[in-house]
Amino acid sequence: MAGFGVLDRSLILIVVAASMLVTVSVANRNWYNGRGGDKIIVGGSDHWRYGFNYSVWAFQNHPFYVNDVLVFKYDPPSKTQFHHSVYLLPNMWSYLTCDLSRAKLIANTTQGDGEGFEFVLKKRWHPYYFVCGERGGLHCKDGGMKFFVKPMLHSGHD
Repeated sequence: MAGFGVLDRSLILIVVAASMLVTVSVANRNWYNGRGGDKIIVGGSDHWRYGFNYSVWAFQNHPFYVNDVLVFKYDPPSKTQFHHSVYLLPNMWSYLTCDLSRAKLIANTTQGDGEGFEFVLKKRWHPYYFVCGERGGLHCKDGGMKFFVKPMLHSGHD
């Protein structure tokens, strides 16, 4: 991207991300206030770990619906394992930059053990920006531990 400054590249990323949201939204036009409620293990058998691309995982596993339950499973803190947590970020910019200054902790480093931490997607069309906040955001920035979902109402074609 020769000739583009940091601000230009950031704006391009925001436009691309917003267009992806619109594309997914328009592709699913037949909604009603239905069930949802599936339990989805974040990362599948890889669980919540450093070095896995959760943005790709979320894209491959969409759509997500209101009342779906995201299950974050990760090992408890130890001397041989990275520590992990789950934070919600307030907006797309915080997500893109892994800015934790206004982040809300929803699962600490011990809550992913065993059956994992469960988070219910309650709001329709509300974007949820999930990240690991450990190491000052390094797991988000360099470890791929971030993704977002925008739940919709369940289709009536079950």
